[in-house]
Amino acid sequence: MEIRVLRYFLAVAREENITSAAESLHVTQPTLSKQLMDLESELGKKLFIRGNRKITLTDEGMYLRKRAQEIIDLVEKTESDLTASDEMISGEVIIGCGETDAMRLVARVVKNMREDYPHIRYQFFSGNAEDVIERLDKGLLDFGILIGATDIEKYDYLRLPVTDTWGLLMRKDSPLAASPGIKPEFLRGLPIICSRQALIRNELSGWLGEDFGNLNIVANYNLIFNAAIMVEEGVCYALCLDKLVNTTGDSNLCFIPLKPLLEAHLHIVWKKYQMFSKAAEKFLEKMQGGDTINTDGCKF
Repeated sequence: MEIRVLRYFLAVAREENITSAAESLHVTQPTLSKQLMDLESELGKKLFIRGNRKITLTDEGMYLRKRAQEIIDLVEKTESDLTASDEMISGEVIIGCGETDAMRLVARVVKNMREDYPHIRYQFFSGNAEDVIERLDKGLLDFGILIGATDIEKYDYLRLPVTDTWGLLMRKDSPLAASPGIKPEFLRGLPIICSRQALIRNELSGWLGEDFGNLNIVANYNLIFNAAIMVEEGVCYALCLDKLVNTTGDSNLCFIPLKPLLEAHLHIVWKKYQMFSKAAEKFLEKMQGGDTINTDGCKF
């Protein structure tokens, strides 16, 4: 498979129309059609279902779309790293992160970097730990921010000098809103929406103890934004981390921490034996050379 042909394939998948895709690529429609047929012949798979007005992807086509985009992203990242000027530090640093207020630490490093290396660009990919790890392992990210009980031993990492606090997100008119802390028994019978990963990794099972199996989980979430809407509409309560949803001012929501306190540690990780671009090297130097000391005595 040629990179050029994969770009053609992605354009057709995006536009869902040969004519529109050909126009966006500045090639003729017959040329594009032949390239796609040659691709299907090369792979021995039908990638498209061709309708009168719309082209849709087969299951094999949807799989190739995901892989093709990853390949193109990696090619573009490699080109960016290799073509960066030797005299002037430039290029791109790609960081994957879950939802956490600890991104403020990264933001401060980026702000300092902008003063010293204004030609470095940054790309942030938001997702849960599974998403970040998948992209990190494929070389699509330089760094990942991982939260909580994630296996990080296969990576090099720095522990960030902050923790996130678990708690219960609810409406301010909830009977529990006046509680100083949420005990495990308070959750009995409540409709709960919880991070799917937190349940898979059993981050909450130790805190809940015997009550873990009695949780009334009505839904799972990946990122908190849509879960917060469910809470605001009175559908359920959300087990989540603090400072991810606005609970100040006119907000209808409030966050009450769990009692006893349950915290999640955070790490910035990268692949062992990683060959960094000059831009990524400078970013890591800034992360390692900060003035904040974490609980392990390491500089951040």
